[in-house]
Amino acid sequence: IIGTVPKPKVGRTAQEQAVLARRLWTAGDGSFDFIKDDENLTSLSFNRFEDRAKLVLEAQRKAEKQTGFRKLYLCNVTHSNFDVMMKRADMIKSHGGRCMMLDVVASGVGAVHTMRLKNPELIIHAHRAMHAFITRESGVGISGKGDINGFSVSMFILAKIFRMLGVDSMHSGSPKSKMEDYGEAEEIGGILTQNKTLPNKKFHTLGQNWFGMKNVWPVASGGLHPGVMDVVIAKMTPDCYVQLGGGVLGHPEGGERGVEAALEARNAVYSGLTVKEFVSKNPNSALSKAVELWGTEPKIVY
Repeated sequence: IIGTVPKPKVGRTAQEQAVLARRLWTAGDGSFDFIKDDENLTSLSFNRFEDRAKLVLEAQRKAEKQTGFRKLYLCNVTHSNFDVMMKRADMIKSHGGRCMMLDVVASGVGAVHTMRLKNPELIIHAHRAMHAFITRESGVGISGKGDINGFSVSMFILAKIFRMLGVDSMHSGSPKSKMEDYGEAEEIGGILTQNKTLPNKKFHTLGQNWFGMKNVWPVASGGLHPGVMDVVIAKMTPDCYVQLGGGVLGHPEGGERGVEAALEARNAVYSGLTVKEFVSKNPNSALSKAVELWGTEPKIVY
């Protein structure tokens, strides 16, 4: 499924956020799936959580009625006070929402576990913001170009912990993204989705038997644009979220055309075409205009 984080991350009012969400949800053929808050959009003086949740979920209902497609709003409930997070989750539920988002590293494993136990039947989306504070190597490490100079905790370990805690979707990184790409995202995707992973000497992993524990949807994100969609889906499998922020809103012909480009890229993959093949056959398409600007290789697009 595909969606976007409205960029810039903060700056819009709650009303502006809702208007933009409906524009994106109803663009193209109306099948654009989700809108997501970013990690630092919680509750701000000009965009209070209560206002934003109410207005965006109202826009979601209208978009669903208009398009006939179900939508997701990944609404950020993160707060240092768990009781406030719980009230926010209950509010999402009472307004017809289906999903909450947690900054799981900042919130901590205790808060994530407690939220899962008290969850009012919402999807729990795990945003991994701040993970690099503990996962970033001080040397080049497992990329194979040197030694680890110092100590860090692998993102593989965090992925395992949050799968065990019961989140439903989680950022995994992505091939063709702004992050270093040496196969880590695919390995994390396997940790989140497979029942049994094998040892991998490249990443110093021992493998894992999950004994039927529930899968987690990997979320591919990080400076992505429609031109890399085919490779992302091929490496992450179709059972993933693909999240494009600036890769939608930065389209040279506007955000709605950015949505169209993303949908065209997804449809091309399902039709057995690469992005390049689709563009060569459809030179005036929204995807063609996106590729003209960004190409089909990684290009950091915020």
